[in-house]
Amino acid sequence: MEIYPAIDIRQGRCVRLIQGDYDRQLDYADDPVAVAEAFAGTGARWLHVVDLDGARAGVPQNLAVIKQIIRRTGLHVQVGGGIRSEPSLRAVLGCGARRAIVGTAALEAWAWFDDLVHQPRHRGRIGLALDAREGMLAGRGWTQTTARRAVDVAGAVAGWPLGAIIYTDISRDGMLTGPNVEATAQVAAATDVPVIASGGVGCIDDVRRLANLAIEGIIIGRALYEKKLDLAEAIAIVAEPRGAGQ
Repeated sequence: MEIYPAIDIRQGRCVRLIQGDYDRQLDYADDPVAVAEAFAGTGARWLHVVDLDGARAGVPQNLAVIKQIIRRTGLHVQVGGGIRSEPSLRAVLGCGARRAIVGTAALEAWAWFDDLVHQPRHRGRIGLALDAREGMLAGRGWTQTTARRAVDVAGAVAGWPLGAIIYTDISRDGMLTGPNVEATAQVAAATDVPVIASGGVGCIDDVRRLANLAIEGIIIGRALYEKKLDLAEAIAIVAEPRGAGQ
């Protein structure tokens, strides 16, 4: 299991949005590269980067910064935000990202996404973002709720050569109120694609609870910036055998 420190980039700054709301932004740092270097220095191996400008524009906007992060830190980086076409996907992977995350475009153009994932050159390099509110998926920057359940879509991609499913409980994202452990477990049980939990981690006990699930990783954002938990301790917890942290 991996801990994925999160860096959300907007207008060149490292920020966090409360429940994905662009009008509820918390500013944390002027230099995302320096933040990434600090995470790498603490022992992180992966980084979760969201291009917020790209998510809004529908095409990646911060590739130069992301490329610099990868070059300066050597971290494995997964990138989401505005990847709604194959050229955008190629651009993200071409800048050095290990994994490109697709959300809205997958839900709106399922046949296209199916074909994209199954192309041999993309095997294991695409992540599927399942962002849910009360179990129902949302798209378009979380502004539109769909009629599809996250657990059903997770089951539909079982057997696909995806790198990961990133499951986010929107109502908890950026709130520090604790992750939706039950829903995360249900998504993981519905598929054989590795699942990464996102949304709500606010303390080290949240990491311990998620570490006992059959998931691949945990994304942590605001709690790191506000020093609600220690990254090195979180990394040590997920390195323990399953069940040891109970």
